[in-house]
Amino acid sequence: MRADLRHRHCFPTRPLHTKEKAAARQARRQVGNVAQAGSHSAAGQMTGYLYQCELALLELARHSWEDPAIEVRMEVLDDVEFLYGAAADPHELLQSKHREKAGRLSETGKDVWRSVASWIDALKTLDRLSDGPMPLLRLVTTQIAAENTFLFQLRPGSERSVPDALARMLQVAEAEEPANTADDRKKFADLTPAQRYRLVAAVEINDGSPLMSDLNPTLARTLGIRPGEHARAILDDIKGWWYGVAVESLDKNRERASVTAQELQCRLEEVTDRFAGRNLPITETARRLTAAEIAVYQDDLVVAQMRWVGLKDRTVASYLRDYHYARAQRSKWLRSFKITEEGLEDYDRLLWDEWDHVFTRHTDGVEDDTPEEERQAVGQRVLHDTMDKVADLPARPGSTTERWIGRGAMHSLAGRPRTDDDEDAVGWHPDYPDLCQGHHDEPGDA
Repeated sequence: MRADLRHRHCFPTRPLHTKEKAAARQARRQVGNVAQAGSHSAAGQMTGYLYQCELALLELARHSWEDPAIEVRMEVLDDVEFLYGAAADPHELLQSKHREKAGRLSETGKDVWRSVASWIDALKTLDRLSDGPMPLLRLVTTQIAAENTFLFQLRPGSERSVPDALARMLQVAEAEEPANTADDRKKFADLTPAQRYRLVAAVEINDGSPLMSDLNPTLARTLGIRPGEHARAILDDIKGWWYGVAVESLDKNRERASVTAQELQCRLEEVTDRFAGRNLPITETARRLTAAEIAVYQDDLVVAQMRWVGLKDRTVASYLRDYHYARAQRSKWLRSFKITEEGLEDYDRLLWDEWDHVFTRHTDGVEDDTPEEERQAVGQRVLHDTMDKVADLPARPGSTTERWIGRGAMHSLAGRPRTDDDEDAVGWHPDYPDLCQGHHDEPGDA
């Protein structure tokens, strides 16, 4: 394209003044609003779902300061639920309502009465309408409860009045209008007086909650993330982890039923320490194993892997020391919430990748007719070179750790039983997949 035509058609002939820029922005907003209104946009609904997800994270962070064992789950009996310890029934049921334009929370609106109907259904399922421990029923909304409404009277604080709120609530429930909440209001009116009082006494209205666009600062403060160079990166990491967890917990197969506050705190500490370059604590000391301790492992796959490449007892004992104490240290990290299972899985993937490069390089020249003695020699090179590689890999990015941690973790990977669908199995001998299968099939193997 000629330069004069390109400039004529693609660029303005003069710069826009400030007023013109403002007018252009306003015009774009108006066009966007018209397009959104005419395109059956689900933006508000999508924001509501995202808000529910992030509110669950915020509330779990808030609860974690009180009880690290508390668990959160979503979309089972309510939008969000909290359970304590081994309790089967939720301690709290939470409804989240997000409206971009805050405004007033209506006594007759769908947000309120759909929440009430949802709670009634949940309490019926739990058989808690008439007796038994009653969960807290919270409505968290970005809108504002006006004074002289039952919503205002059900806020926490000195002005809370259950009797006054109940009287007004029943009056609204028995009214003829509005039609769009008639079924939900009837569900409340049909309860017995004792059931209505029991339900209303458990309700708490938390109005004026932060909008979706304002959640980040509130979430950072609640998590205890201090302002600084890495604050946003830490928060983004936590939220990324949380959305992954949420997808798992919302999956129809329910591979993850709930998330504990301990998991959240562990992930937060893990991420914060990574950015600060802090090391994982080493509480184990890799001492020489006794003959009895070594004997415990003699029938395990981890030892068989070393025997297949011809290692002598002294070398096997040395590597078993790494394996023994690395397992103990990793277990201690998990029990004391110094690292998450996901964090260790990430570490294991790094170890596997180093092994894969070494194994591929050394076994590339092994043919079907390669003698067994040479195959064992190749396997020994794979083992020793892998151990040299992984010894300096930190268990947490940006930190350092004892060299026996990496070597021992690598042996743990080699000690995992191999299955047909396990593509991450590790071994030293060029024929380790077949050898592992034979080991698995031996009588007495579990």
